[in-house]
Parts: sequence; C-alpha cells; structure tokens
Amino acid sequence: MNNFSYNLPDLKSCNIAIIGLGYVGLPLAYEFSKLQREDKAYLFEIIGFDINKKRILELESGIDTTKEINQVELTQLKNIKFTSNAIDLEKADVFIVTVPTPLTARNQPDFLALLSASKTVGRALRKRKERKKNSIPVVIYESTVYPGATEEVCLPVIIEESGMNLFKKGNSDCFALGYSPERINPGDKKHKLSDIKKVTSGACKESAVWINELYKTVIKAGTFQAKSIKIAEASKVIENVQRDLNIAIVNEFSLILSKLDIDTLDVLEAAETKWNFLPFKPGLVGGHCIGVDPYYLTYKSKQMGYYPDLILSGRNINNGMGVWIIEKIILEMVSRSLDFKKARILFLGVTFKENCPDIRNSQIINMISAIKKYGINVDVIDPQVDINNFERENKIKIVNNLFYDCKYDVVIVGVAHKEFKDINLEQWKFLIKEKGFFFDIKGIVPRSLNPIRL
Repeated sequence: MNNFSYNLPDLKSCNIAIIGLGYVGLPLAYEFSKLQREDKAYLFEIIGFDINKKRILELESGIDTTKEINQVELTQLKNIKFTSNAIDLEKADVFIVTVPTPLTARNQPDFLALLSASKTVGRALRKRKERKKNSIPVVIYESTVYPGATEEVCLPVIIEESGMNLFKKGNSDCFALGYSPERINPGDKKHKLSDIKKVTSGACKESAVWINELYKTVIKAGTFQAKSIKIAEASKVIENVQRDLNIAIVNEFSLILSKLDIDTLDVLEAAETKWNFLPFKPGLVGGHCIGVDPYYLTYKSKQMGYYPDLILSGRNINNGMGVWIIEKIILEMVSRSLDFKKARILFLGVTFKENCPDIRNSQIINMISAIKKYGINVDVIDPQVDINNFERENKIKIVNNLFYDCKYDVVIVGVAHKEFKDINLEQWKFLIKEKGFFFDIKGIVPRSLNPIRL
C-alpha cells in the first residue's frame, strides 16, 4: 500500500508508460522493468510507446540502434510491452514523456513532438477516466525545455484533451503533474541512468513527494527534490549552458593560440597542473543537449526582455568551429600545392561524441558537405553508426571498418572512438601520402607525425 493519504498510484504495483523510446526513454523503461518485490513479482508493468513503428519492431527483435541496451538485456525483458498503438496507453497509471525537444531553423524551440506527446497522453487520460480507474494518474516530463514550459505549454494541452484538472488534494477527477530532467549521457557505460543523481519535482507538494519516491525505486545514486517544476527545468538547461560556455572559452583560446602558432592542447596540459583549472578541451559541439539547450534558455530570456549576450556569444563560437576548421584545412592544402580534383580526404568519425552512434547535430556532417563543394573526393569511416540509416538521412557514403589499402592527402580525425585510438604508429603512417597531413581535432594522432591540432 502507499504511505500517502491521497489516492495516487500504488508504488508497489502500477503500470508505467514511457512515451518516446530513444536515448532517454529506453534506458528508463529498461530500469523500471527490472524492479521486483520481495516475492519476486515485478514491481511495475511497463508500456514502452513510440510512434516509430520501425523502432518498435527493432526493439521487439532485441535490436537497439542507440546501443544503450544490448540484445541480451532486451530479449530478457519479461514485463515490458513495446507498442506504437496509443490504445495501450489507456492501461497506464503513470505517463513519463521523454520525446526530443529540437530547434527550428531559426534556433527557436520546436515543441511539435512535445505537443503531440501531450495530446496522446491527454487522450489516454480521458479513456482511462471513462474506465473509472480509482487512482489519480501521474504525468511526468523529462524532455529538456525552458523554465515554465511544462506548465505553460504542455499542461493546457493535457487539460484540454483529457477533460480533467490538475491534481489538488481531495479532488479525485484530476491528474498529477511533475518534471524530472533527463541526465542520460549517450555512450557512457560508466555513468548510466541509475548511477546519476536525479532531480525531481511536482506541481504541488503531494505530487512532488510521490514522484520523488517513484524515482528513488530506480535511481541508486539518489534523488534531489526541487522546490518547483520551474526550478527543475532551469537546473537542467543551465547544466548544459555551463558546459557549452566552458567549451566555448577553450575554443576561443584555440582561435587565438593558433594565430600565435602555439598548440592549444600543450597549453592546457600545462594549465591543468593547477588544482582548480577546469579540464575542458577545444572541439566541435553537437548532440541533443549542449548545442541545443542554450537556445531554449535564451529564447525565454529574450521573451522576458533580457538579451543573454554571453550565452549567445558562446553559441556563436562553438557553431563556427566547423567552418574555421574547414578554412584551415583548405589553406593548408593550398600551401602544400595539393590538387583539389585529385586529392582524397578521409574523415574518421561522424558522431557527435566518441563510442556512441548518435549523429544528432553533428558538425562533422556539415564539414563533409562543405569539403565536397570544393570537388574533393571524400571517404568516411565510423565504426559506430548504422550505415543504412546514416546514408538515407545524409546522402553520404560511409563504411564501418577502417581499411589500409588507400592513402590520403588529408586525414581528419573528428571523433575519438576506441577503434581510432587503437590505431598504431605504423598504421597512421600508412594512411597518409608523402605530401599529406593529419588534422587532429581530438588529439589522438602521434605527435611524431606532426598533426595539425586545435
């Protein structure tokens, strides 16, 4: 039984629906699905919902293209139902929304997926209400948004679609609302979902406490109950704004030090000998968080009459790194009298970070397109990506395996995948022509080969 005097779902037996089965939703569904009571019965029944039917078929076959959950783990799941049929959501007591929140072409919040998911949840709540389920349903958002968006953008949609009101103690014809920002780090096998402390929140004290207790069941690292939904939303977005700015400043160091003919990584190695120097490295910023979340905060900030100069300046620096790198490569090719029409360039890696297949907002993909405009032949290798999906989405040929039957004028190391870090000195030498050069964005090419570095 619950330890609560109000009629929220039983924390020892309820149905949880996860809406969105990507990098965030699938690991969450997986962790909740494993929990068992003392009698070995499963604590929760899990409904994994995604509108992508292909994704559902893959998961049912034990295939996770995000590589967050392996095939053995997926096929061993006994109490999770993968579905793209919204009717299945009517059985749920708890709805956790984990859909993406991307940007429009003008770098403004794109809430289309979030609004669609909210409508789906609202309709499921209406049907659930018609079936006269006793407990008060709970809706929790994990998608990254600006402070206030959950209650200003999502809540009205749920109310309209469900015909229900927000939970108040003593009122049974309602639903509870909460927010718990995701902290998934794609490709990180050390810091997994249950190992990262979870921020939780609710629209009222009662729902906040219940939601916090729910996440405690699955998060070994513990939880932090924020004082409000807005605080929880803000905590998430500033986490990534801070990282974005820290990367921006070392990128600006790189722009300056390059003009002084000083290796930035050598400078950072010296500076890091001080205990409180932050160990950030220059490079490309992509992915679903760091390159996106700052724009959610700046959008809201400008709405409120404050122009966030520093945050947007950092964004401009990081967004411009790919163009700057291409310019340096082209100038170096010219200085070495390399014929663009005969030259061959090899890109090692296209994902936005090492050891994961995630290509969202990868600046390297834009760099490949830019290089091709010069008429230069390009080969692309990435051991992590799904070849068919990548080529269909980007119209760029790619292979998974590194080959040593071709030499290149330029080798661009864009991602520090393990497979690339394991390349030995002789193998590196074999890849490059006599007049060629390495452009090493990640600092993994042996220094004896005189790579150009950030």
